[in-house]
Amino acid sequence: MLTFIPTPIGNPQDITIRALRTFEKVTLFLCEDTRETKRLLRILEERFDFTYPSDEVEFLSFHEHNGTERLKEIASRLEQEEVAYVSDAGMPVISDPGQLLVAYCQENEIPYDVLPGGTAVTTAYAASGFKEGEFTFCAFLPQKGSQRTSALIAMMNSTTNVVLYEAPHRIEKLISEIVNIDEEREVFFSKELSKKFQNYYRGSAKSILEQFENSSINSKGEWVVVIAGKKEKANALYVDDLLVLDLQPKVKAKLLAKLTDKSVKEWYAELIAQ
Repeated sequence: MLTFIPTPIGNPQDITIRALRTFEKVTLFLCEDTRETKRLLRILEERFDFTYPSDEVEFLSFHEHNGTERLKEIASRLEQEEVAYVSDAGMPVISDPGQLLVAYCQENEIPYDVLPGGTAVTTAYAASGFKEGEFTFCAFLPQKGSQRTSALIAMMNSTTNVVLYEAPHRIEKLISEIVNIDEEREVFFSKELSKKFQNYYRGSAKSILEQFENSSINSKGEWVVVIAGKKEKANALYVDDLLVLDLQPKVKAKLLAKLTDKSVKEWYAELIAQ
């Protein structure tokens, strides 16, 4: 039996009683990071009615780099033992390699269960105050280049609110990129959810950038960002949005070619002629 167990996104007190009781039955832990899982279990032992696993219990890493190979090693144990998959924080399978395990269980008719628990996606969206009940979760943007620009433009042109994660060293870059596309767009930035230095920031993209530039926002910590959906119909404005971006002509030409009937060569010639 494989159980996916959510862990607190910050505050250890958010662990559930059901998760604690399941931890005590597990003989094999599959962890995004074994060190983080062991650290959490020690904290739970110190603060709650929980017994740390015995020496016979095994902890194995299972992450994006080794998931496929690790699955081959432990596949037979999924039916024979009580196995838990644990992310570093939050809901397993959401933006982590746990989906490999879900798919394997489904294909091989192995029983599995997913315990309910906290996730940064819904926590941040609830805190945003945006009234629409519908949103799109996009996890992390590509880190750089035209792929990042193209992905962000697509999000900004969506009429549905978008939720994404961003690393602390790229958070100011992200708000600058949003401002370049639409400085008046309503955004919500949440930092270190459920932790001591949790903070919420809501306003126009331009006003949030000004707070960053005035050093009134400390970028350290995990970030979840909500971008309000575009009010107008999106498709007719794709090209205009790209044309105003401060990008190299070659990069801009490639992006424009994806959205129009013109070739990269045609767009490049037009851009350098301006």
